[in-house]
Amino acid sequence: RWFACGQSPLCVEVDRLVRSGVVVVVSAGNGGYSSFIAASGLVQSRYSDLSITDPGNADMAITVGSTHREKPHTYGVSYFSSRGPTGDGRMKPDLLAPGERIVSCAAGVETQKYKDGGLPDVLYCEQSGTSMAAPHVSGAIAAFLSVRSEFIGEPEQVKEIFKANIIDLHRSPAFQGAGLMDLMKVLQSV
Repeated sequence: RWFACGQSPLCVEVDRLVRSGVVVVVSAGNGGYSSFIAASGLVQSRYSDLSITDPGNADMAITVGSTHREKPHTYGVSYFSSRGPTGDGRMKPDLLAPGERIVSCAAGVETQKYKDGGLPDVLYCEQSGTSMAAPHVSGAIAAFLSVRSEFIGEPEQVKEIFKANIIDLHRSPAFQGAGLMDLMKVLQSV
C-alpha cells in the first residue's frame, strides 16, 4: 500500500516539486518497531527494515528520522523511527533530528485527550515521533536560506550540504541516514 520504491503518485509529485525549486522535508514514519500477531497466534515485536512511509520514499525529499532530544549519542535513533532502505534499495532516512518528548502545540486529538482526562484546556504538550523531528530540519533549512539566499531554488544542493555536514552517531546508515543534523556545521561549510 505504501509502494516503498518512491514511485507512488505522492512520491512522484514530491520529486516534481523539488525539481521546481522547493526544498521538501518529510517525516520518515514511526514504524521502526512493530508488534504483530503471527499465524501461530503468538504476538511478536521487532525492529522493521524497509519501514519508511511515503512520501519519505521520494528520492528527492529530505526524509527525517528521530533521535533523543538531549542524548542522541547515548540513545541513538529512536526505537519508533522508521528504518531504511527503501524498497528499491536507496538509503533513507536522509537525516536525524530530535523527535522524542518535544514540546509542541496541542491540537485536535491531543487537546481532546487532555479534556477527556478532566484537565483544563491544554495549549502545549510533549509529543514524540518523526513528525516532531522533521520541523527541526525545516526550521534549520529556513535559517540557512535566510543567511545564504543564493541557495534558494536549489533544493538538491541544500540537501547535499545538510547531509555532508552532520554529526555521525555511529549507527547503521539504514537507521541514521547520514547522521544527526548540525546547523552550525552547515553554516560554517559554505
